[in-house]
Amino acid sequence: MVATTIAHLNKLKANGEKIASITAYDATFAKLFAACGMDFMLVGDSLGNVIQGASSTVPVTTDDIAYHTRCVRNGAPHAFVIADMPFMSYATPEQAYANAAQLMQAGANMVKLEGGDWLVETIQGLFQRGIPVCAHLGLLPQSVNVLGGYKVQGREQSAAQRTLEHALTLQQAGAQLLVLECVPVELAAQITAQLDIPVIGIGAGKETDGQILVMHDMLGLNTDYLPKFVKNFMHDADSIEAAVTAYIKAVKQQTFPAAEHIFK
Repeated sequence: MVATTIAHLNKLKANGEKIASITAYDATFAKLFAACGMDFMLVGDSLGNVIQGASSTVPVTTDDIAYHTRCVRNGAPHAFVIADMPFMSYATPEQAYANAAQLMQAGANMVKLEGGDWLVETIQGLFQRGIPVCAHLGLLPQSVNVLGGYKVQGREQSAAQRTLEHALTLQQAGAQLLVLECVPVELAAQITAQLDIPVIGIGAGKETDGQILVMHDMLGLNTDYLPKFVKNFMHDADSIEAAVTAYIKAVKQQTFPAAEHIFK
């Protein structure tokens, strides 16, 4: 199996081909996702919710992410793997360098940070030190206590403009990928069109360059609450492999997300 790289993801964007991605936390699922043709996997701090049973991502530590990154890498040696940098692990550039190095040494190809232009110096420093960065704008789960809950971001014109400006600034700083979470579809389309780097949406419509879902949501395992932007692909599948394949196909053919999964 040929290893996926950021150059490959850039080529998909340039060719107008959609990127399919998913969270992964262990070797078994990572191996299955890779075999099905997933473009990349994210070792998300969502493991705090779906693995550890916490009410938010805040309790997750860098050691937690490093452990699960190692597991995913062992299951999918050639996959493109992004590791989340958890809450307060990049409060200063120096913190970010040390913690990102730990995640890269655990097997990540890239690290993901939540936040806007306050991260410029950190992203520049990581890039200069050979650590690729995925930025994350829109709904920021690590900031849920400041945001007052899990709410759609960027509906007001000023907030939308600010999000666009942050996206452009982070790209200029060296970010090579961007995740947009829970933003109106028009804003997501505008940002995707203006950025040269791939933009991956979750609750951001299908005009982004690709999609990502938490694997437990995509497989219908989250019985407590199913976000509007999620589709249970196990509903019409007779196996997990079939559900994963259906998800990738739906992203590639742009049948997911559908109208009922987007925010306006």
